Amino acid sequence: MLFNSLEFLLFFPAVTLLYFVIPARGRHLWLLAASYYFYMCWSPKYALLMLFSTVATWCGGRVIAASQRDPVRRAALAGVLVANLGVLAAFKYLRFFFDNLTRALALAGIAFTAPAVTLLLPVGISFYTFQALGYTIDVYRGDIDAEPDFFRYALFVSFFPQLVAGPIERSGSLLRQLRTEQRFDGQRVRAGLARMAWGLFLKMVIADRLAFFVDPVFNSPAGQPGSAVALASVLFTFQIYCDFGGYSNIAIGAAQVMGITLMENFRQPLLAPSVREFWRRWHISLSSWFRDYLYIPLGGSRKGKGRAILNNMIVFLISGLWHGAAWHYVAWGALHGLYLTAGRLTLGARRRLRSALRIREDGALHRLCGTALTFALVVFAFLIFRANSLGDAAMLIRAMFTDFRPEALAHGGLFAFGMDRPDLLVGAASLAVLIGCDLLAERGNVLEGLERRALPIRWTAYLALLFAVIIFGVYGPEYDAAAFIYFEF
Repeated sequence: MLFNSLEFLLFFPAVTLLYFVIPARGRHLWLLAASYYFYMCWSPKYALLMLFSTVATWCGGRVIAASQRDPVRRAALAGVLVANLGVLAAFKYLRFFFDNLTRALALAGIAFTAPAVTLLLPVGISFYTFQALGYTIDVYRGDIDAEPDFFRYALFVSFFPQLVAGPIERSGSLLRQLRTEQRFDGQRVRAGLARMAWGLFLKMVIADRLAFFVDPVFNSPAGQPGSAVALASVLFTFQIYCDFGGYSNIAIGAAQVMGITLMENFRQPLLAPSVREFWRRWHISLSSWFRDYLYIPLGGSRKGKGRAILNNMIVFLISGLWHGAAWHYVAWGALHGLYLTAGRLTLGARRRLRSALRIREDGALHRLCGTALTFALVVFAFLIFRANSLGDAAMLIRAMFTDFRPEALAHGGLFAFGMDRPDLLVGAASLAVLIGCDLLAERGNVLEGLERRALPIRWTAYLALLFAVIIFGVYGPEYDAAAFIYFEF
């Protein structure tokens, strides 16, 4: 069931209405049933995998909390990690492993026939697995108490607004809220619905429209002019931001309607003045998860610059692999790791250069130049991310630097790639709205600010947003709602 589907348009109000009607002591059971139904709309059998992860991590947490012996606690944690990461590896990386093993052995002159692997990637497995593992690690560290109620914990793992693509919630925050009785609040419901509408605008009006140009270029890389590749890379950067940011806004808004606060997942990342700052603003729940549960346990930056660089590269290589079982995702992660490494190694030289040129670090010019450079670096990395393979990425990069041909987009050539004139106008206007809202959000939350406006202004904005989604949203044949990009990961 997709957030942008007619099914969800019926499902969400019904779930929310009953949530506030039934007695408080049974609400978590109702949300648990609704969450499993939501997930089983994709594949009922894969709900068993989520149940397995839930049982394993809940039992592991109980054993860790009950035992005073460190060997037992470590064994319980190791068992939970192996079980959950083993399932994730089997479904997500087994075919990738066998394909690369076959190629490596062939280079060594060894014939090897890999077993046929036909496992389909269960939707959301990377997200709920990390959320459940985070809980077990938190219990092991003593950051939280083990949850005694299995059904409440099962809801923590499967809570439907953020189940499929995050945000990856922390146990200390979400479990506490699931234990608290939430009362109906009209202002909160209105704000949550407005945020859901904004998420639908990002997804249906911007992201799905930009795909008209992006998909033909990346899916048929041979012979593409470099100008089309460059434009498609820029548009894909906005597409994935609006697609994933749209999902996160809908998830956060849906939870807000029910009185539950989820963590922010995006904070105007394309306005970041550095790559390091970009990762403080982009997919915040995942980047902070890797920081808390991988980077810091590896030693973080506490063991010198060299070790910090190594730890940073490990995190980004794993982050790339987390996004998909393909080498272009690993290359994307490695490139961002190199960006941050270069930033760390040149920090002193850049400070001396600014001092010599009398450029203020907090000045508008310095920030503007930093934002422009960061955007260019992020766009180039996303070219590799979006390519269907590492070979396709190399082909597209070569075209961009050796066969630019800007005239290929002139005199109507732009419309030969799948986006017609009305789509271009709507897309450009929508991107202007997005950029304007992001610039305003640098000074404060736009939707919260709108709540403080006079009623006519507030409702004019709400209705304009709603009608923009209805009129300019992209709808497939027979309303075939487009899936969100991060469902693939």
